Amino acid sequence: MSATIRAGRRTVELSRPDKELFPSGITKADLARYYEQVAEVMVRHIADRPLNLERYPDGIAGERIIQQRAGGHFPEWIDRAEVPKRGGTVEHVVAGDVATLVYLANQACITLHPWLSRTDKLDRPDRLVIDLDPSDGKPADVRAAARLFGDLLRELELVPWVMTTGSRGYHVVVALQRRLDFDHVRRFARGVAALAAWREPRLFTTEQRKAKREGRILIDVMRNAYAHTSVAPYAVRARLEAPVATPLHWEELASASTRPGRWTLKSVPRRLEHEGDPWRDIARHAQSLGSAGRRLGKALAERGPGP
Repeated sequence: MSATIRAGRRTVELSRPDKELFPSGITKADLARYYEQVAEVMVRHIADRPLNLERYPDGIAGERIIQQRAGGHFPEWIDRAEVPKRGGTVEHVVAGDVATLVYLANQACITLHPWLSRTDKLDRPDRLVIDLDPSDGKPADVRAAARLFGDLLRELELVPWVMTTGSRGYHVVVALQRRLDFDHVRRFARGVAALAAWREPRLFTTEQRKAKREGRILIDVMRNAYAHTSVAPYAVRARLEAPVATPLHWEELASASTRPGRWTLKSVPRRLEHEGDPWRDIARHAQSLGSAGRRLGKALAERGPGP
């Protein structure tokens, strides 16, 4: 059995559209229709970026496949980017249109993970991503942590953006002018994390080992590296109710109803229809880290000796 979806100028065939990918009953066709509905908004955030594909051919209870290389059977109209790697190259998928998103859904690609840089300047990121990963904290604590981190970035005169991960925490993001390489950006992110952990030691930690976090929220900056990825805005996550990584307005973090997994494949299209995309202007706010780095250096110096 097959079905088709009209996706922009193309018609994409779905094989086994009724195959359940989620134990909650969500099918491959449901996933493909979701990506068709959100494509116009989502593509603005992932176009021109190499993608890693998180696939579940037997549903989310089955094997997870992280696929970097574009499949040899993928149609010619799927855009690709040839990326250097040690000993050769890797040809990644680049999703620039609705048909590509629908086709990838038919490959049981549930979640897209784009690079933090674009194909024409792979070594110059245009996103800085802070992942706030709670050990076991209450939702209110995690929301408060995201607000505090946003305030810290504003103190450095940066414009922060916030998104649920669709998992346990939030991503706080800064749009960057493409002037610095990943080493410089990651060094800045580590400095901000160190400052936040020093100011709020009972709330934040930079300790990667779970046994040493003592219930605190991990400030994870490791995504800020060449060839590393971050979950795409509006990507579905491989969890029971198909939660979605959802960009937020900052004021939404004041609401007790805001949770990292609140918005799902079923509710996000309605949210976009009624409220639009909170990140629609993110690219217009790309910033340099020069003056922010000087402010950060001064704040760290005032902190005194420390790790």
